[in-house]
Amino acid sequence: MTSTSSTAKVQVRSRALTQWIEEASRLTQPARIVLCDGSAEERQRLIQEAVTSGSLTPLNQAKRPGCYLHRSDPDDVARTEDRTFICTPTREEAGPTNNWMAPDEAYDRIRPWLEGGMRGRTMYVVPYILGPLGSRFAKVGVELTDSVYVALNMAIMTRMGGVALEMLGESDDFNRGLHCTLGCDSKRRLICHFPQDNTIWSVGSGYGGNALLSKKCFALRIASWLGRKEGWYAEHMLLLGLESPRGETSYVAAAFPSACGKTNLSMLTLPPAFSGWRAFTVGDDIAWMRVGADGRLWAVNPEAGYFGVAPGTSMQSNPNAMLSLTHDTIFTNVALTPDGDVWWEGMGTPAPQGLIDWRGRPWDPKSGQKAAHPNSRFTTPMTNNPALSPKADDPEGVPISAVIFGGRRATTMPLVLEARNWTHGVFMGATMGSETTAAATGQVGVVRRDPMAMLPFCGYNMGNYFDHWLRMASLAPRPPRIFMVNWFRKNADGAFLWPGYGENMRVLKWILGRVQGFAEADQTPVGLVPRPGDLDLTGLALDPESLRQCLAVRPEEWQTELESARQFFAKIGPTLPEPLALTHRSLLSELAKPSNPPRAAVA
Repeated sequence: MTSTSSTAKVQVRSRALTQWIEEASRLTQPARIVLCDGSAEERQRLIQEAVTSGSLTPLNQAKRPGCYLHRSDPDDVARTEDRTFICTPTREEAGPTNNWMAPDEAYDRIRPWLEGGMRGRTMYVVPYILGPLGSRFAKVGVELTDSVYVALNMAIMTRMGGVALEMLGESDDFNRGLHCTLGCDSKRRLICHFPQDNTIWSVGSGYGGNALLSKKCFALRIASWLGRKEGWYAEHMLLLGLESPRGETSYVAAAFPSACGKTNLSMLTLPPAFSGWRAFTVGDDIAWMRVGADGRLWAVNPEAGYFGVAPGTSMQSNPNAMLSLTHDTIFTNVALTPDGDVWWEGMGTPAPQGLIDWRGRPWDPKSGQKAAHPNSRFTTPMTNNPALSPKADDPEGVPISAVIFGGRRATTMPLVLEARNWTHGVFMGATMGSETTAAATGQVGVVRRDPMAMLPFCGYNMGNYFDHWLRMASLAPRPPRIFMVNWFRKNADGAFLWPGYGENMRVLKWILGRVQGFAEADQTPVGLVPRPGDLDLTGLALDPESLRQCLAVRPEEWQTELESARQFFAKIGPTLPEPLALTHRSLLSELAKPSNPPRAAVA
């Protein structure tokens, strides 16, 4: 099989891949098959196809060269976790936190939908690599899709085309992803993962999280399964490099649930007081990690682009993201301005008159409706990021000095908390969560547990996942230290105590100081926190009482926190590792002491 490109010829040498494409073609019956080669010429050809079909609308090319707008079906605008299944032979392998379906049942349910599902349409064969070229981390996937929008996004998000076929060679070791939109029919919408088969079937959706099978489906759900089997880690984490004025660069990996500032931190803009420091983005969403020969944990970003949430992204919250969106970007479900530009809520500029909303209708600001969908997106190459790390494509990855967990908590969690040891750190990650809002649930302050920010993305039993984390300590003689952060603590009036955004660098500096052995901390019953004087607050107008509240550890709040954690652990069931249960009991015992001694500084 060869591509239709006039500038390059790519060839499939894997008999297994050829057979699989033929089987899928017989099932779905496409009008034609296009083998994507990843060339610039192909991109232009596919864009023209998408514009002609109405899948893409060109934006003002003088303002945003190479940028386009896509509007999805109004019923297909987000991940559908309730339609997402882990298909293992037994329910126990998937665990209590995943939707489970037996593999034969899933195949038998979806196969009739796929019969003739691409009739009259094009099947795009999209070979891709996750991980830097030439890296031991790298893995090959192939997605078969009837969506030109998906093919174009995959070209941004992965190393796509001939390089993947060259890496695959004659091997049969590749992830098999079959995606068919089926008219985005919600009644025929399922995203099924078959870990033992290294296979994903996604039908009935064109939304990125359900249709870009390289992303959450392969890079997290399937990869987490492979990682446990092969001895490495696939995590929902950003990767950030911080260079000191002395020229020393340290790297942190951080996991945050949604709406907790993950993308903003990955593209951190430093405050003026940190002249001489520099921050670099290695990755904004996913990290693959292995123990290196030196005993440290090394990580790569498997992706080549960013699939970010647009609303709330502004020059104040994330200037590096905004600068990344000036060219060669696909926007999804944002609003369109009269002069062919994009707009969304929280962009930092007033809504211009004459907006066309995300559904393609004139927008009335008095309607109470959003002009851009709250989950509207941008897909942009990582090379657009002015803060991209020089190590972003390094086959060896970067060494991780600290692992950071974080959530949105109005109370209880201090600004930063260091784990006493590795097991305590895994406990903190296993019990992390964020408080819901009235708009989301009807109740304020309910904590939704999201361990390691992996609850929707772990491809196997969560108890076994915790055990895999615990085993890292025995595999890595020089493991990273573990911290918890909380930028969202509030005072009694409901105002945020900490300014956040770039000022979070002040916390990161203390974390690096702890790793390097020169920053001090106070012991508390639940971990280590900085004393007020340990944080570099140069140039920051923060009153002492607000800082004291930011760092406060209140036993009565932590009693409630640990009871909530106990209830969550009970849902995990018998696979919960005993060291986490012991840590839970130890923390309760510390908090139950009638009076804790004065907090002692720890170097």
